[in-house]
Amino acid sequence: MDALTAIAEPTRRRIVDALRVRESSVTDLVAALGMSQPAISKHLRVLRDAGVVTADVRAQQRIYRLQPGPFRELDAWLAPYRQMWTRHLAALEHHLDAKEQ
Repeated sequence: MDALTAIAEPTRRRIVDALRVRESSVTDLVAALGMSQPAISKHLRVLRDAGVVTADVRAQQRIYRLQPGPFRELDAWLAPYRQMWTRHLAALEHHLDAKEQ
């Protein structure tokens, strides 16, 4: 599974949002998201396999954090769409300004 497909699932997006704020253990994510440990672990495995997160072992815990690479790829994929919408919104702004005169 690629990164875009992995983060398309709403629960995994919630996990990504939580990890955006800070690195977390499974226990931290269970508390933050109100889900079971097996469910969080399952989703983390998918995110890890897709390269979205990595885990470091610290003492008895795995600490998860986001990997920037997949988000750079996603940003590059979205760039043409951002440009298209910027042009459309600029044209709309121009049209509305012309109507006010």
